[in-house]
Amino acid sequence: MILKSSLATAIAASGVLCAFSSVAAAQDRYAVAEEYRISCQVCHGPKGKGDGPMASALKVKPTDLTKLEETNDYKFPFLKVFQTIDGRAMIPAHGTRDMPVWGRRYIEDVGDKYGPYGGEAAVRARVLELVYYVQSLQER
Repeated sequence: MILKSSLATAIAASGVLCAFSSVAAAQDRYAVAEEYRISCQVCHGPKGKGDGPMASALKVKPTDLTKLEETNDYKFPFLKVFQTIDGRAMIPAHGTRDMPVWGRRYIEDVGDKYGPYGGEAAVRARVLELVYYVQSLQER
């Protein structure tokens, strides 16, 4: 009887955890979509096509984010996208950068909130979520 009760409790608890993780995942998806809307959509457009309201004012047309796999032998250029969004590792001698350096902006946003090392982890997580979001925009 105790075993059945423990098993029932474990199953119920796992159901509750799954429900919470589903809610958390939905909130995370909403948060990254909102991050894209705030930080990227103005240039890249709502669907990532490079047709945002500021696109016509830029010297270089924003990248069509939906074609990144297609233009890279049908492999998503994960590291390149991460480095482009972060932007802090870009070498000025390699040319100008039209896109904002989001990594620097994010580290300023975080400040000391997560301690001396946690801030960098929080920035990388934020950039990583955007990379996954851009990956989800790919037209396959």
